[in-house]
Amino acid sequence: MKNFISPNRFGMFGLMLTSCFIVPPANAGENCPDILNHNFPQLNNHESQNLCDYKDKVILVVNSASYCGFTRQYDGLEALYKKYKDSGLVVLGFPSNDFGAQEPGADKEIAKFCRLTYGVKFPMYAKSHVIGPDANPLFKELAAITGQAPQWNFHKYLIDKKGHVTSFKSETEPNDSRLIDAIEKAL
Repeated sequence: MKNFISPNRFGMFGLMLTSCFIVPPANAGENCPDILNHNFPQLNNHESQNLCDYKDKVILVVNSASYCGFTRQYDGLEALYKKYKDSGLVVLGFPSNDFGAQEPGADKEIAKFCRLTYGVKFPMYAKSHVIGPDANPLFKELAAITGQAPQWNFHKYLIDKKGHVTSFKSETEPNDSRLIDAIEKAL
């Protein structure tokens, strides 16, 4: 092997250095459902995050928009996140301009709007498509699994700890008893 550093030649340093290349990445956990094994840039800083970071959580995935009749659902989503985060729920927001051009802004504008207008603290990711051939891979898989692609902004997918998915239409408010029951059962 051309680039192999022999431990005999470089002592313990060489052994430590070669072992660094053998260790699998932290996100490559065996128990991560396939549906979560995707990287997305975070809304605030565009740092890439693998969703396997949430593999032991119940996840509510929502496509969002800042100028929609359902935008007020940010309040309810943040309330859900605050109420259940210590029990293992995480809400993940994916802004999209796919419906009615209701998310025209850049990521920094979206982040500022969500934080200042609705006090959103749950994780949000960079604006992406959630329908069609350019849909981000998570939404493609969620639609394939449930047979329901988002028809509008604020469609919700609940992913349990085993990777099972339930779909909720945009009209389902965050405080809807059906959604709350599904979250509590999954937790």
